Amino acid sequence: MIDRTDALEDFTPYLMNRIIARYNKGVEDALAEAGVSVAQMRALAVLAQGGPCTVNELSVLTVIKQSTLSRTLDSMEAAGLIRRVAETGDSRFRRIHLTDAGRAAHDRAWPAMTTMRDTMLSALDPQDRETLNTMLMRIFYDIRHHDF
Repeated sequence: MIDRTDALEDFTPYLMNRIIARYNKGVEDALAEAGVSVAQMRALAVLAQGGPCTVNELSVLTVIKQSTLSRTLDSMEAAGLIRRVAETGDSRFRRIHLTDAGRAAHDRAWPAMTTMRDTMLSALDPQDRETLNTMLMRIFYDIRHHDF
């Protein structure tokens, strides 16, 4: 059998996907203890940091397909974590708002995110972390398809 691991590990997208898959699994387990899913946490984090937004904007920022996100938002609304507010003048468009309960869920779950981030990046010193983030932001801004 041919060992293809080295070749794959030289393929940056493959390596990034493997890293994020491991990160997401660790986060998933930690967030379950806080009572939120990974998809819910992504939405909570975007809304907590950026304020209300449309479903389309939230889909882009959370990297969740709109159909999946709509189901996630339905469960979050039923749990009282978010509320959908119709835009003035056009009821077809709604902005998603974080409720006080949603803010509390975010604040309760966010430490799991930072703990997993620190675990993932433990091999890097602070300067390496800053360099990595700077490089990733350059790639992100070069490859993105949206203005946000």
